[in-house]
Amino acid sequence: MGSSEFCSAVVSLDLPSHSFAGIVSRSIEPETRVSVGFKSRVQVGIRGRTLVLRFETEDTSALRAVVNSYLRWVAMLVEALGCLSA
Repeated sequence: MGSSEFCSAVVSLDLPSHSFAGIVSRSIEPETRVSVGFKSRVQVGIRGRTLVLRFETEDTSALRAVVNSYLRWVAMLVEALGCLSA
């Protein structure tokens, strides 16, 4: 990011299994590809059955917005995958 000041957060979410975490990670990964000029950067990874989201933004408002967006997407995916595996 161009600025010397930034905000960051790491969110770790335990999911039912490693394969479940992989599906969620691959589903939201395309959203992490951003163009120059966007206010945030997001990295998605998995550790075992844990989904790890790393956020970096230019300000706290952008951090709040991007974290909320990703958590909503993850919640939607978890609900959908739960319905499919039931």
